[in-house]
Amino acid sequence: MNNIKRYEIFSRLQKDNPHPTTELKFSSNFELLIAVILSAQATDKSVNLATEKLYAAANTPETILELGEAGLKKYIKTIGLYNSKAKNIINTCRILIDEHNS
Repeated sequence: MNNIKRYEIFSRLQKDNPHPTTELKFSSNFELLIAVILSAQATDKSVNLATEKLYAAANTPETILELGEAGLKKYIKTIGLYNSKAKNIINTCRILIDEHNS
């Protein structure tokens, strides 16, 4: 797909839906990132149930990293593929802290 075609697709999408939304619940860009990672092959409803409890305990890269992989799994075990998602979220938090000043 070339740049012209890509631009046309995004222009049409923006015209049809200028203010897209999501059913995922979040209050920061970081929370949205985590919710999107968790949403792969899961329903928004199941992600929202898990993140409601998770975000009450940890909602920054530092606090999720402090939970560790095992601690994070306790919050997201109701979501499919939670083992690999926990590993990916922990790695994402490390990258955010180390390379992007959190």
